[in-house]
Amino acid sequence: MKFTDGYWMIRAGFQPHYAAEASSVTATPNRLRVLATTRKIAHRGDTLQGPTLTIDLSSPFEDVIRVRISHFAGGIDKGPHFQLSDLEPEAQVCVQDGSGTLTSGKLSAAVDRENWELNFSAEGKQVTKSGSKGIGYVTSDSGKAYLHEQLQLEVGELVYGLGERFTSFVKNGQVVELWNADGGTGSDQAYKNIPFYMTNKGYGVFINEPGVVSLEVASEKVSKVQFSVEGESLDYFLIYGPTPKEILEKYTAITGRPELPPAWTFGLWLTTSFTTSYDEATVSSFIKGMEDRNLPLHVFHFDCFWMRAFHWCDFEWDPEVFPDPVGLLKRLKGRGLHVCVWINPYIGQESALFAEGKENGYFLKRADGSVWQWDKWQPGMAIVDFTNPEASKWFANKLANLVDMGVDSFKTDFGERIPIDCVYHDGSDPEKMHNYYTYLYNECVYNLLKGKTGAGEAAVFARSATAGCQKFPVHWGGDCYSDFPSMAESLRGGLSLGLSGFGFWSHDIGGFEGMPPADVYKRWIAFGLLSSHSRLHGSTSYRVPWLFDEESCDVLRSFTNLKCSLMPYLFGKAIEARDHGWPVMRAMILEFPDDPACHTLDRQYMLGDSLLVAPVFSGDGEVTYYVPEGTWTDYFTGKEIVGGRWITEKHGYLTAPLLIRPNTVLPVGANNESPDYDYGNDLTIEIYATLDSLQSYCEVATVTGEKRSRIDVNRSGNNITIMLSDPLPGVKFRLVNISNIHSATECSYEKGARGILVVPQAHAKSISIDLEDR
Repeated sequence: MKFTDGYWMIRAGFQPHYAAEASSVTATPNRLRVLATTRKIAHRGDTLQGPTLTIDLSSPFEDVIRVRISHFAGGIDKGPHFQLSDLEPEAQVCVQDGSGTLTSGKLSAAVDRENWELNFSAEGKQVTKSGSKGIGYVTSDSGKAYLHEQLQLEVGELVYGLGERFTSFVKNGQVVELWNADGGTGSDQAYKNIPFYMTNKGYGVFINEPGVVSLEVASEKVSKVQFSVEGESLDYFLIYGPTPKEILEKYTAITGRPELPPAWTFGLWLTTSFTTSYDEATVSSFIKGMEDRNLPLHVFHFDCFWMRAFHWCDFEWDPEVFPDPVGLLKRLKGRGLHVCVWINPYIGQESALFAEGKENGYFLKRADGSVWQWDKWQPGMAIVDFTNPEASKWFANKLANLVDMGVDSFKTDFGERIPIDCVYHDGSDPEKMHNYYTYLYNECVYNLLKGKTGAGEAAVFARSATAGCQKFPVHWGGDCYSDFPSMAESLRGGLSLGLSGFGFWSHDIGGFEGMPPADVYKRWIAFGLLSSHSRLHGSTSYRVPWLFDEESCDVLRSFTNLKCSLMPYLFGKAIEARDHGWPVMRAMILEFPDDPACHTLDRQYMLGDSLLVAPVFSGDGEVTYYVPEGTWTDYFTGKEIVGGRWITEKHGYLTAPLLIRPNTVLPVGANNESPDYDYGNDLTIEIYATLDSLQSYCEVATVTGEKRSRIDVNRSGNNITIMLSDPLPGVKFRLVNISNIHSATECSYEKGARGILVVPQAHAKSISIDLEDR
C-alpha cells in the first residue's frame, strides 16, 4: 500500500508519523526494548503528545532476530496466530550511551539513538537496515491506522518468494497484496500467499502477520521493500543465511517443515477431469487404455462430480453414477492403484449435511447469528468453521468414512473465498482468518489421513495455503490455461513457492482450461514428470494421451518410466525437504547463489541438487537455457557439455534438456514402472567424475524414508575409491564417460555404451579403481 505521492509528498488522506529517535533503550534478559518517538525531543514539552512506538527485539532462533513494532497496546488480540516453533536461544544484549545491540549467532541488530536507524549486520557486513522514515505509523482520514516497515535494498539486490506468484519471478518493482484469491495462474492474485521473502544478499524476512500484508517491493521506494498492515502492531523476523539454503532451513525450523509424502504419491496421477461426464465404465476404460498401452499409472483421482450436483459436499457417491462405490474402490485397488477424491470446505444447501451443520453451529455465521451463505460456487452454500473443534471433528468423521471405504487421499480444493463479514466460533478476527483459514482446513484433513493411514502414508493435494501449510503436502498450482505461456507461468509460481518454504509442488499436465494442442500436451508431460508430483488433469476435457495422438502415449510412457527409475534419487531429495526445508524443485539461485547469471532464471530449474531441467516452451522444440560452470552430462545422450554459457537446442518430444551436474553420484533404480519399490535392490549408481579431484556421495533410503546406505566416491587423479556404509544387494556402479580401467579390486567390470559398469564382489564395502592414463 502506498502512503506517499512520489518521493517528497504524502498521499492525500494520510498522516504519517515516523520513528525519529530512541527516547530510551532498555535491556532485559535476551531482549531489547526501544521507545521511539516520532519527533525529536528538544524539551519536556515535546514529550506531551505522541505518537510513540515501542520496538521489541528478541531472537526465536540462532541467526534470526524478531522485531515487534507497536503503537497502542490496549487492543484485544482475537487471533489467529501462525503456529511457530517454541524456540528462544540465548541472545546477547548490550546498551551503551543510549544505543543498543541485540546479537543472535552471527546476526546483530543495532539501534542508533539520535539519528534513527535499525541496522542489521552479520560477519562484519551490513545485511540491511531500517533507516529514516523506515518505521512508520500512519493514520487516515477514514479513521484507519497502519504500521509499516521499510528495509533497504542494495545495488543489485533481488527479491524472491511471497508464495506461489505467477508474475515475474524476481519481485522487484511489484506491488504485492498477500490475500488469498481464486485468481487462476494468469493474474497477480495467488492461491498461496506466504508472508516471507528472501533476497540474493543473504537474508530473508518473515512477516508474522496472518492477515492481509501489503508490500511495495522496490516500487513505492525503489531502494526499499516496504510492508504494511492495518492495525496497531507489526511483527517480523529477519533471518540471516547467508546462503539461500540456510535461509530456508532456518525459516522452516520456525514455521514448520513438510512431512514426507508416501512414495506412491510421486507416481503418475490421472483424473476424471472437472466437468467431464464419467462413471465406472469411463474410469475403467481410462485405466484399461493405460494398461493396454503399457503406460504406468499409480493414482486415480475422482474430481467434483463423484458427488451429485448441488450436493457438494455431502461426501456421498452419486448412486446413479457409482452404485457400488465400495466395490469400485476395491476393484481399483486390485489393479494396484491408489485413490484420491475431491473435496472442499463448503456445504451446499441441498447437501444432507447442511441442516446438520446449521443445527450444531458448525458453519461461519453472520453477526445476527444466522448461517453465512452465498451462491458463488454451490447454491446457498455454507462454510465449515474449523475454529470450532466439534465442527472439525464432524468434518473429519465424514472423511473417515471414505478412508474406510478405500480412499487414500483428498484433493483439498478451494479455501480462498473466505468472507470477512462473518463471525467465528472462537471469536477470531475475520480479516486475519481469511488467509489463515486454509491452514486449519488442510490441517484437519491431513491429520485425519495421518490418524487413519498411519505415519508416512498421509498426503493431500491442496490448492490454497498460508505460512506453515508446507507441513501438509502436497500442493498444486491451480487453474492454468492450456498453452505455453501458462506452462511457463506455472513454473514461475512453483519456483516462487519453493523459495517460500514449500517442498512439494505439482501442476495440471496439459493445462486445466481448454483442450491443449498435442505439442503443448507433450511438452507439458516432460515438465510434469520432471516435477515433484505429476498429475494429468483438465477442466472440460479428458487428459488421457491417446486423445491427442499416439506419440503422446510414447512420450508419457518414456517420462513416467524415467521418473520411476529416478525415484531412489528423488526420494532422497524429498527427505531433504523433510529434514532441511529445501524444495525438490529448486530455483537455480538456490543451488548457484554465487553465479549472477542464475539469479533471474525462471524457465529452468534444478530437480534436487544434481539434475538441471529446462522445459521446452515452444512448438518447434527450440529451447535456450543456461548451464553453470563445469562439465555437465546430457542424461539422454551422454554428451558432455561445458558450462558457464547459454545453449540453444532443438528437441523432439521424447527428450528435453536434462543435465547431470558435474561430480554427481546418482542412484538409479531397477524399477521403471512404479514409484514405490525397494530402492536399494539391484540399484545402479552412476558416477559422473568429471574432475581429477572429487569427493562426493549419495544416500539411499528405504521406501519409508529411513537411511539404508551411504555411498562415498573419492577421486584423486586416476584413482577412484567407492565405499558403501552398508552393502546393497545387486548394486552396480557405472563410471559414466570413462572408457578404460587399468586395474580394480573387489569388483569385476565391463565396458558399455555409456561408460564402464563395475560390479562389486559379494559383501564388498570398498572398491578401488585405477584408470588408464588419458
